[in-house]
Amino acid sequence: MKYFIATLMVTLLLAGALHAQDHRFDPPWNTPPAAGVAFTVPGIDNVPDLYGDIVDPQLVIFFAGNQFMVIDSLITDFKKTYPQYQRVFAETLPPGILAQQILSGSLVMGNLRIAIKPDIYTAGKSRIDQLQDSFSLIKNYAGNTLAIMVPKGNPKKVTGLADLARKDVRVSMPNPAWEGIGKRIEEAYVKAGGTALQQSIMKDKVAKGSTYLTKIHHRETPLRILYKQADASPVWFTEAYYQQMIDHPVELVTIPEKDNIRASYWAGILKSAPHPEAAKDFMNFLLGAQGQAIYKHFGFTPPEL
Repeated sequence: MKYFIATLMVTLLLAGALHAQDHRFDPPWNTPPAAGVAFTVPGIDNVPDLYGDIVDPQLVIFFAGNQFMVIDSLITDFKKTYPQYQRVFAETLPPGILAQQILSGSLVMGNLRIAIKPDIYTAGKSRIDQLQDSFSLIKNYAGNTLAIMVPKGNPKKVTGLADLARKDVRVSMPNPAWEGIGKRIEEAYVKAGGTALQQSIMKDKVAKGSTYLTKIHHRETPLRILYKQADASPVWFTEAYYQQMIDHPVELVTIPEKDNIRASYWAGILKSAPHPEAAKDFMNFLLGAQGQAIYKHFGFTPPEL
């Protein structure tokens, strides 16, 4: 009987270890806020793109999702510089989803309905232009370029965008329907190999299942690479750079300038902002030395002059 119990315990422990291994790279990748009860269950109850205080916030910011890595430092330092604001809520979902949330007035995630008005919305220039009548102030605060994320060792020997059309390369691709980066990557495909390359990756390989269109690129793509579900993915440079910063087994393949694109990120204070003074203070912080240093640390380029 003792032998049976010991064997059962070892089996259960091994099963738990294997289950933990299944989610060893799962987000959140940042340090969660302090709380009375910490309850994050990888793969089941995990909400990495909602941050901070959703109850009676003093500032609400909707960030384009690819900037999730700066949020910890940015909000922590903002609170230190402006101690009158301690309850800040931020979302880092795809910019198209955030835009729909602004226009519709709410977002449903699982069983949670979020009906909260943002003070600031950040996105690429084209998405900002679509909502330009909604803003009282718009400022450019950072930039980026593209790179290709691959598993450690680059087993498929991917050297450029043209390799993503190969039959043996599984691609994780941001969906242009709601990811601004998706359209910019398509521009890069055309620069690198004409419409034939763009069509091969975005139509032929999508139809065959070897190009996967993501729903939330900045989370799905790294996980698909890390869990060996994809061989390569075009991403913002900062996304691959960050995965290397936190020692995840990925590599970054650079894209030549002639095939690359440059993105500019813009922040807008909404005319409907519930906390206009806090929004102005955050915008000043974002554009000031502290905010710019944080973005530089995570690999973003400076704003356009």
